[in-house]
Amino acid sequence: MTDLLARARNWLEAVPYALLALPLRLAVATVFWNSGMTKLANWNTTIALFTDEYHVPLLPPELAAHMAASIELSAPVLLVSGLLTRPTAAVLLGMTAVIEIFVYPQAWPTHLQWAAMLLVLLCRGPGTLSLDHWLRQRIGGRRS
Repeated sequence: MTDLLARARNWLEAVPYALLALPLRLAVATVFWNSGMTKLANWNTTIALFTDEYHVPLLPPELAAHMAASIELSAPVLLVSGLLTRPTAAVLLGMTAVIEIFVYPQAWPTHLQWAAMLLVLLCRGPGTLSLDHWLRQRIGGRRS
């Protein structure tokens, strides 16, 4: 039994990071893309939410709504393609913190999941199945 567990552990540890990073990128991208599309579906409702419920500090509701929608619709494209992954993860991590602190603090279990995925992408990057990796190979030589 110990041998079987050791083989299973070794097999799992041999899974390439690129195969782990890709679903992380897709999962986070889906969350933010869906939120951005919901905002676009009814802009008047979006403005009302930012005015009456979200209360993002220091920003007028209309500006906050435009910024949120812009980030939520551009960041997923970057994540899925693996382009500018680390800066994108940092921006989404900041957005997640704002949502957690100022908008929905009671949703911390969900925000913790988003933050965990984003932290992996921020710290480890997008993996080899990405435009970041491809560009690094073309521009920066063969270094990994």
